[in-house]
Amino acid sequence: MVVLQPDPFLSELTSMYERSTEKGSVWVTMKRSSMKCQARLKKMAAKGEAVEYRCLVRATDGKKNICTALSAKEYLKFQASYATVLKAHMHALKKRERKDKKKASEVEKIPEKAPKKQKKAPSSKKSAGSKS
Repeated sequence: MVVLQPDPFLSELTSMYERSTEKGSVWVTMKRSSMKCQARLKKMAAKGEAVEYRCLVRATDGKKNICTALSAKEYLKFQASYATVLKAHMHALKKRERKDKKKASEVEKIPEKAPKKQKKAPSSKKSAGSKS
């Protein structure tokens, strides 16, 4: 997996979206990471050192994997740039089919005939509490 700086990551992500406009998908995941192994984290916790967590952002189109790690200071700037990239490439999404509100309300206004209730057939069994 290729670890990139935030700006090259965004440009590569843009090219992934452009390659997958006709067919394909791009998956982007974000998670918190310390970028250190568990043993080193335990040593730092024992010493009382603070662990700086970073945001690990990964993207793949099934063929190519890229990732970047962001500090808390870089995250807000990255998020704004990432939102711009997403908005620019949202046109490839399929629109959801919606029912017309007018047609739906007209259907509700037409009263439907309720089915007649069927009479219960007299049962031959006597209830346990009745005497004859």
